[in-house]
Amino acid sequence: MGFFTLLKSLDELLYEVMSWLIFFPVTLWRSLTRPLQMMNYADIELGDRPDQQYTDTLTPPLFLLLSLILSHGIELATVGQSPIVASKVGLDAVVGDDTNLLVLRLAMFSVFPLIMAARLVRQQKQRLDRDTLRPPFYSQCYVAAPFALVLGIAGILLTLKPLWYGVSGLVLGAIALLWYGTLQTRWFAKHLGVSLLRGWWEANIAMIESLVLVVLVAALFS
Repeated sequence: MGFFTLLKSLDELLYEVMSWLIFFPVTLWRSLTRPLQMMNYADIELGDRPDQQYTDTLTPPLFLLLSLILSHGIELATVGQSPIVASKVGLDAVVGDDTNLLVLRLAMFSVFPLIMAARLVRQQKQRLDRDTLRPPFYSQCYVAAPFALVLGIAGILLTLKPLWYGVSGLVLGAIALLWYGTLQTRWFAKHLGVSLLRGWWEANIAMIESLVLVVLVAALFS
């Protein structure tokens, strides 16, 4: 029985992994073209039974992880191994391979959904616990994923020559920040029932908190 159970598990794993080839681009397209609707979709899906959740898309955390893997793959194909992996000085030695680097980047980009979600829960005067934090965190992962992917590509362009690659990277990064910031403004305004100006303020505070934390962590590996 153990052998057939293993075969069944492998069968399910293979199907799940191969289905990502379809559902990743579907989820990416929807997150880019209908980001706010996807954020609402994340909330609704959490109310379904576990086996009925996210049947036509990737789960938000998985979508964020695969976006970072794609960004990392593009980096390896264009500029090669990251200097952080090659370096053995200080805390860089902890990131000794690409897997650890991916885990580090996942943790850093997960800071944005976490801080945004936590601020929303606090401003809604709800108790901050696992149940109240999960819906906004999942919602935020759907927009953090393309944000991370585009920023990763922008960072790659900044390392390439000739000069226009770097200029393209700056423009792409600026567009990503503007897109992400605009979405956060509208998201906070909608869920708090406030004006866009107040939503902009809440989004900026959360963004600053996120960036400070990310910069502090990044400084340890620079």
